[in-house]
Amino acid sequence: MDVHVRLDGQRDLSGQIYRQLRTAIHEGLLRPGDPLPPTREMGRRLAVARNTVGVAYERLVAEGYADSRVGSGTYVRTTGLPTPGAATATGTTGSGLRPRALWAGLSPWTAPETTGPITAAHDFRAGLPDTRLFPYDAWRPLIARELRPSAGGAVGYGDPAGHAGLRAALARHIGLSRGVRTGPDDVLVTTGTQQALDLIGRVLLETGDRVAVEEPGYPPARLPFLAHGAEVTGVPVDGEGLLVDAIPPDTRAVYVTPAHQFPLGMPMSLRRRTALLRWARRHGAAVIEDDYDSEFRFGGRPVETLKSLDRNGHVIYVGSFSKVMLPSLRVGFLVAPTPLRTALRTAKYTADWHTAVPTQAALARFVDDGLLARHVRRMQHTYATRHQALTRALTNRFANLAELVPSAAGLHVTTFTRGHLADPDTLADRAGRARASGVAVYTLAEVAANRSARPGFVFGYGSISAPDIEPGLHRVLGPPQDH
Repeated sequence: MDVHVRLDGQRDLSGQIYRQLRTAIHEGLLRPGDPLPPTREMGRRLAVARNTVGVAYERLVAEGYADSRVGSGTYVRTTGLPTPGAATATGTTGSGLRPRALWAGLSPWTAPETTGPITAAHDFRAGLPDTRLFPYDAWRPLIARELRPSAGGAVGYGDPAGHAGLRAALARHIGLSRGVRTGPDDVLVTTGTQQALDLIGRVLLETGDRVAVEEPGYPPARLPFLAHGAEVTGVPVDGEGLLVDAIPPDTRAVYVTPAHQFPLGMPMSLRRRTALLRWARRHGAAVIEDDYDSEFRFGGRPVETLKSLDRNGHVIYVGSFSKVMLPSLRVGFLVAPTPLRTALRTAKYTADWHTAVPTQAALARFVDDGLLARHVRRMQHTYATRHQALTRALTNRFANLAELVPSAAGLHVTTFTRGHLADPDTLADRAGRARASGVAVYTLAEVAANRSARPGFVFGYGSISAPDIEPGLHRVLGPPQDH
């Protein structure tokens, strides 16, 4: 790797080189074991004599910053160095640059889904698939195929709307699996659900427009709308889903998770879905349907999507592959009414031009070859076993402490706590002690980012094996009751 060194004038050139390399070592930019550029190459780039660079290197070696290896070169020492600090920009602390005021109150969601790898013995984090069971051996050659010179278009710039093959595959996939009748031209590929919501906000919202969201709901969904200057209003939910009558009349868009309400878990009833569509038509509003983990269903009839019930072009359907495949793929999509198509494509181009083309092309083949359907069937069985183990344990062994919210889909269930755990402070303390004992679990208030949420826990089962579920519940809720 080239090392940037800037020389000022003609005085003490060796000293200038030495000090800048020493600073790079202190700041961790040059790490232990990293090679320094050859003296001849560094001298040529800086237009100085090779010996001038050699003197600087000799000083670094003499002071313990580097080791010289005969016939190999000069390397940063691997032991005995000062602890490197993070590199920081110089001269910027007094900058007059400030973000727009609305960004002062925004920050990324720090709940369980975004905390990265974890080594807990019992992992109850919500919304995480079991990445250990992903068919890597089938996926790897598909990606490798798209990274060869013969792949052609997969290694160049792509259409902002997405890879044509993937859009066609997605139209077929959601038509068969979710009853959404659409064509490839209505599908736009995004870099995950968050970008889909951001693009919708760019295209639909003026500053000050109102967006209604479920309360409790999915905290990250609020951020794109707030970032576009919208007023975000929480609307209560009950056992049938969003309370349509509670939506403010001046609302421009409504964001909902009707198949599996996040985080409570119940589906929106047909009566409520019909009422929401009537409300949207009457008020000229958009309904943003996040169908985030509907592939996994363990009982009852499939819930019809709002998009399939919409006859007036008010629903924007959003999906992703984060739950069904891997969160790190960052591939999602949206299906919008025709009048929004051109604007959304331009917004996507403005944001990042296009989602990674090799990934899109590989995913298209993954879907078309039946590999996605096969993986979903396998995971459906696995998650059904875990869902049954979790719900049975909560119902039969821990009913005195936890009231299960009925849910027959997705990758998590929610419980409202009873007895002494109905006290928010006691609940928070219990959650903290459970995490300290090796259980990754979070309260409803933490997952929903709402301190006033009803006391309860959200138990994910995507990353925990069935035999580990009841012992994990024991650590969280206490000894089970015997019947």
